[in-house]
Parts: sequence; C-alpha cells; structure tokens
Amino acid sequence: MNTKNSAINSASILAQPFKKAMGLNAFNTNAYKRPHIFHQHSEEYTVIVQKFKILATFLFTIGVGILSIQQATAQVTGPGVKWHPGHYYELVGQGSKGDAGYLNNVYKELQQTQALNGVVIRYRWGELETSTPNTYDFSAIANRLAELSSIKKRLIVLIETKSNTPDVENTLVPSYAKTALYEGAIYPYDASASNSGYGTKLWNANVRWRLTRLVRELGKRFNSDPYFEGIGFSESATGKPATPLTSTQVDGFYTNLQTLNKELKTSFPNTLTFQYLNYPRNILASFIDIFKQKGIALGNPDVFLDDPGLSFPGTKYSPPGVYIHYPKLAGTIPLVVQVEHANYLNTRHDNTGHVPTAGELLTFARDTLDVNYLFWTRTPGFYPNVLELLNFSAQKNGVAGGLKSACPTTYSSCIQ
Repeated sequence: MNTKNSAINSASILAQPFKKAMGLNAFNTNAYKRPHIFHQHSEEYTVIVQKFKILATFLFTIGVGILSIQQATAQVTGPGVKWHPGHYYELVGQGSKGDAGYLNNVYKELQQTQALNGVVIRYRWGELETSTPNTYDFSAIANRLAELSSIKKRLIVLIETKSNTPDVENTLVPSYAKTALYEGAIYPYDASASNSGYGTKLWNANVRWRLTRLVRELGKRFNSDPYFEGIGFSESATGKPATPLTSTQVDGFYTNLQTLNKELKTSFPNTLTFQYLNYPRNILASFIDIFKQKGIALGNPDVFLDDPGLSFPGTKYSPPGVYIHYPKLAGTIPLVVQVEHANYLNTRHDNTGHVPTAGELLTFARDTLDVNYLFWTRTPGFYPNVLELLNFSAQKNGVAGGLKSACPTTYSSCIQ
C-alpha cells in the first residue's frame, strides 16, 4: 500500500466533520468562479476562499501527522534482525513494572541517559496466560512497549522459568498447569536456604508444549514491532531441587529447553533471542552449537569478575565455564550479559572477592566477555553510579555505548 496516498485518504475522511462545521460540505467550486470586482457575491467569495485556506492547512497538518504515525509504526519484515546493541536498564521487582510512578522515573532516566537504549522487563508464564488454556493477556507488555516507543527506546522481555522473588509460587505458571497432567508444573529448590524459590518442570512434555504455544503467540504479536528488541529465557541452572531430579528428568529438562530456544528463534525471526547459560557446565557446548546454527544469543545472568566456576578454564576431564566461551564467539553470535544485584556486592558468587565499582563491571563485560548487550539491573543504592558511568563521554559518544557493535555473522543482515 502507498503510505503517502493512505495518509491523504485518511486525512480526507477525518476532514469531513471539519468541512461540515465550516459550511463547506455542499460547496460547489464551479458555482464560485472568481467574480467581477463589482459582483454581488464578492464578499461571499472572500469568505469561501478563507475557509478553503483553513481547510487546506488542516488537511496538510493531519495528513503529515498520519504519515508520520504510519512511518513510525512500520512493521519489520524480511530476513534481517533488529540490532540495537548497547546498554539496557533492567527493572527490579515484580510490582515495579506496573507502577506508574516508578515507570515515570525510569523513563526520565532513559531520556536523560543517551547510552541507555531501552528496558529489560521480566515476565512469567502465569502472568501471560490466564487460568483458561490458550487465553493470553499481553496487555502489560503492549503498554510498556507503547510507552517506550513514544520516547524512542526499546523493550527486551525476559521470560522467567525460575525465580526466588515474592509470589513466584502463584505466578510462575498458570493455575491450570498445577494439575497431574503437568506434574504440578513447578518444583521448589534450595528449600532450606534464604534464597529458596521455584522452577518450572521443563522435563514434562506438556509443560514444554504449553510454553511452545506461548512463544508462538508472543511472536505473532511482537516480532514485527520495530521497538520490540529482544526476548529470552532466564538461567539454565535448576538450583538445588528439594527432591533431587532423576537423570531422566535432567536430560528432559535440557532437551526441552533447547527445543524452546529453537522455537523462540522461529517465532521471532526478526528479533534478538537469547538464553541465560551458567550451569551445569557439561550442557554448555550442546547449547552453543545450536546457538551458532540458529543465530541465538548466548547470555548469562551475572557479571562476576573472578568467579571460579564461571571462569573455569576447563581440563580434559571437565568442560570450561561459560565465560571461556564468550570471546571465542565474539562476532559470530550475539553476546548478552546481565549485571545482577549480587554483582554490585561482590566479584564472586561465594562473596569471598571484593566489592567492584560500576566501571570494573563495565570493563569486564566489554573487554573480557566482548558483549554486545549489557543489562544493568536498576538496584536501589547502585543505579545512580551506573547512570553516572553511562553519561561519561566514552559511553555517550561510542557506538553501542562502547560495546561491540558489529553485526553477527550468523545473521543474514542487521536492521538498525
């Protein structure tokens, strides 16, 4: 469809009430040729001309407005992938993503910080599909996307398959999935620890199928939106389940997680898709092989500067940690990492390191991991330092905020 003609036609339709109010609806231009200077209708002619000038201005204004809207909402199609690497803000807390006051502060900070390209927001299956199977509610995502696109910022969605935040037991999966067909769909982990939570029983074939349907519906709705930048799954580690998993359950868990990542890329062909990988180390290579074939991004939920597990170099008896894979994959597939709350507090998972600065976290992610996308959690007490860092000239003036910006070779092309 010709966008310009569409805008003109739309403007003409919208002008009808305006014309009626101006008394121009039944106006016949042939009856009002330019009169002799002494013609009795000279005054009427002048009024008519003035009205038409006003109408012409009105049509032009709304036509340009409609054209701008149509161009701004042009859908992404074809083989390319949206590519806007750099720094992103990640919201903290389930309640914050729907709190108007909180979001207004976030949007102000985004507008004041050139290096921030957008926001990462976490959602759970149980928030996106109702208690009735195949009935979805994506309004929360759509609302945030509309708000962000209005200020030319982008949205990345992280689907949580595991969490220890409040209310996770009630929202991780829809209520209909807590039945025998899905084995209850969730399992408790680290039950005696302060960071106990719940994970999704991905080894169950029915759970995998329902998540597949969710991914497909999300793709239909959001893949082609130019401001919907990315979508991925939370960390691969299962935690320590209260009831130890069998080898069959473990194998099924990771086989189905690989299948879901393939489906995510199929459903979002024009969008960055990613998986947070951390543990177990023996599954990393099989996932990365799929990522290289499909153009899926390698992600990680933490920036721990000297964590022995994540940075383990590998031996002939034990595979390397995920950080070892990052520089080897630079330029081939997209690379993503998240700065989590714990990363602001210590350089190691066991808290035996030191408290890093925001600059150290950035340097490690940029120079050691070679990342394209860096997600900074908006953690109280720490995010002001992050904003200060991102407003330094190196991040404000550099391409992608100083991070690696080259289009990955696994992409057919990048849409910028």
